[in-house]
Amino acid sequence: MSAPAGTVRFWLDGEPCSAPDGQSLVAALLRHGAWRMSRNPVTGEARGPHCGIGVCFECVVTVDGRGVRSCMERVRDGLRVQTAAGDGT
Repeated sequence: MSAPAGTVRFWLDGEPCSAPDGQSLVAALLRHGAWRMSRNPVTGEARGPHCGIGVCFECVVTVDGRGVRSCMERVRDGLRVQTAAGDGT
């Protein structure tokens, strides 16, 4: 199935999703219900977006094998995103 014009497809925890081309990744993730993005390194508690401007690192996800702050990344066609909710723990 093709996406509407101006829409890109990406993978979120192994599931296909779509979003407007160039939308912030954090907005696209929230739109698809992905609130648990990272984990506290000490307690393992799930963390989600907090500041929205790249200061706090609470929204870090793995994109194409590298850790990024999802509020600082733009969605683009073919991204493979792994969140804390999809990490198997």
